[in-house]
Amino acid sequence: MFDYSIYNGKRVFVTGHTGFKGTWLCRILAMLGADVTGYALEPPTEPSLFEITGTERMIRSAVGDIRNFGALKKAFDGCDPEIVFHLAAQPIVREGYRNPACTYETNVMGTVNLLECARLSGRVRSFLNVTTDKVYMNPENPSHAFTEDERLDGFDPYSNSKSCSELVTASYKRSFFADGVTAVSTARAGNVIGGGDYAPDRIVPDCVRAITAGRPVRVRNRHSVRPYQHVLEPLFAYLLIAGAQMNDRGLEGSYNVGPALSDCRTTGELATAFTAAWGDGASWTDETPDSVAAAPHEAGLLRLDSSLIKERLGFVPLWDFGTAVKKSAEWYKAVAGGACPADITDLQIKEYMNGIHIQ
Repeated sequence: MFDYSIYNGKRVFVTGHTGFKGTWLCRILAMLGADVTGYALEPPTEPSLFEITGTERMIRSAVGDIRNFGALKKAFDGCDPEIVFHLAAQPIVREGYRNPACTYETNVMGTVNLLECARLSGRVRSFLNVTTDKVYMNPENPSHAFTEDERLDGFDPYSNSKSCSELVTASYKRSFFADGVTAVSTARAGNVIGGGDYAPDRIVPDCVRAITAGRPVRVRNRHSVRPYQHVLEPLFAYLLIAGAQMNDRGLEGSYNVGPALSDCRTTGELATAFTAAWGDGASWTDETPDSVAAAPHEAGLLRLDSSLIKERLGFVPLWDFGTAVKKSAEWYKAVAGGACPADITDLQIKEYMNGIHIQ
């Protein structure tokens, strides 16, 4: 069992802290007693999980662009971090097609800028770059699940920029962090769901917007297979990787973070499970033929083999597909009914922590 109390009192720098995953991560770190500084743009959605949970009151929050090295270094040096989590990114596949240059600038040069801050500091003990399961060259073989040693060559600008971010991290690790001071890893997480995601072009937020507006959910690409998991799964995996490698450099590496292979499901299955969990007559309609014809390329099949993180670090997902969907629907339905977003967020974090026996 990994002792998550290792974060108590640690200075932690989180990029992308105003986003969906970043907000959940900052709240977990605050619960664990970490001294957290976040650096990101203003919250990317309206509503914003960061704002409606009041997470800014729990941490130090610096607003800035990851592409702005001067502003980033000022915030970084002010924190003087021992541990760094890099989550800042342009994370939407379709936005990558609309604005590829910005996507590459953010996802590649943003990574360079943060690694430069760590290099110049010389005091960071653990650095984790969060990328994506889409970094691999994907021939969409139905019998195949990706392992960490496979070729990095994402198809679209978002996926490819994250492949580049992986390569940048590997180069910095070999060139500048071989002295034993800074442990460096990357984490390639599957698709995440959970309360508080309001981004466009994502299935669960699309479900919530449609249901609360009283209309059926319009689902595109219902046959697409993805490694869906609750947001808390990869976040606790990130905490495990960053904490464990800090004391054992032999645990550095790249890690897939996804559900059991049996929990890789289609978008249609997710829509069915979510509307059923919501109840109240929620339903969805199939927009697949029209949406596929009109849309740019997105992989129809993506499965991750996450056995390495289990073998090396002992990480096993706690919430299966059904539980992940149920917890997501519970969050949104509770908030729609007037519940305090911070309370329901923290309640689910504590439920998860109790499940993995964190006091």
